[in-house]
Amino acid sequence: MKLRVGLVGLGDAWQQRHAPALRALADRFEVRAVCEQVGHRAEQAAAEFSAAAVDGYRALARREDIDAVLILSPQWYGALPILAACESGKAVYCAAGLDLEPADAELVRQRVEQTGIAFVAEFPRRQAPATLRLKKLIATRLGDPRLLFCHQRVAAKDRDHALSGCPAQHSALRDLIELVDWCRYVVDREASYVTGVMHEAGNGLAEEDYQMMSLDFSDRGCPGTGTIAQISCGYYFPAGWHEAITYRPVAALQVSCEHGVAFVDLPSTLVWFDEAGRHQESLDSERPVGEQLLGQFHRAVTSLLRKTRGLEDTYRALFIVQQARESHMHGRRIEL
Repeated sequence: MKLRVGLVGLGDAWQQRHAPALRALADRFEVRAVCEQVGHRAEQAAAEFSAAAVDGYRALARREDIDAVLILSPQWYGALPILAACESGKAVYCAAGLDLEPADAELVRQRVEQTGIAFVAEFPRRQAPATLRLKKLIATRLGDPRLLFCHQRVAAKDRDHALSGCPAQHSALRDLIELVDWCRYVVDREASYVTGVMHEAGNGLAEEDYQMMSLDFSDRGCPGTGTIAQISCGYYFPAGWHEAITYRPVAALQVSCEHGVAFVDLPSTLVWFDEAGRHQESLDSERPVGEQLLGQFHRAVTSLLRKTRGLEDTYRALFIVQQARESHMHGRRIEL
């Protein structure tokens, strides 16, 4: 069954992930309409897929020739495109992250549950070859994770997302949500405590140029006795400092386990050490991550059973990020 889809926002991953995946999966997806706040980008994408450029996400969601809505960038819309898709009974693929206020995120969750639509949230870090191999190593060779260090360093211009129209604070929130979910997925249990720290950029815009949190996966009542994940996002390099940005980058994820340590750089770099020494593996996937994720969405929509993937995980990660902010404001550890 071929799904007729409409695109809301194109986002930073359009050229690298989403457009190639839609072309490769032309037997499963047909793009019928594109809504993008930058008009010429909408027209270019629509022309590429022989689709229509639509003025407004509500008009797109109401089209009778659309079965599903792919939300590829949050832009200024927030939860509105998801709610519009729910009203029209259209399935939703959300690659934008639910970087919303808690009340809005809860409203989205309720509407999805009430309307019964298929909903899939995109978590590309989970499906990356390096992550999948790491999970296998944890189960077979490395043992349970003890410490995780998850870092992301982004140039200031990348944070601004000028093309996507995504405010800088929304970009930072989305980054943190994805990193929190990544750590939860690797550890494979829920965190019990969070401690957050933020640093203001000093630009007069009430924005942060660095955010860090510690997730404690210990049993309740026993903080510090279980797995700890340290997560940080930094946006402190000016856009023009290209050499500084690329100087000595740390691994995106470092995991210290019972019987070894692993260093992960997405999508396919994994180096790990145990008593036998260093191991470096060549990790290739049969299909790119974008194709795998859209393939999962196609199965979720065409299945006879209603499926939602990632909605609860997204909501949980958002809640943790919000609690980390509360921790910073009040200067104390918060029990989740």
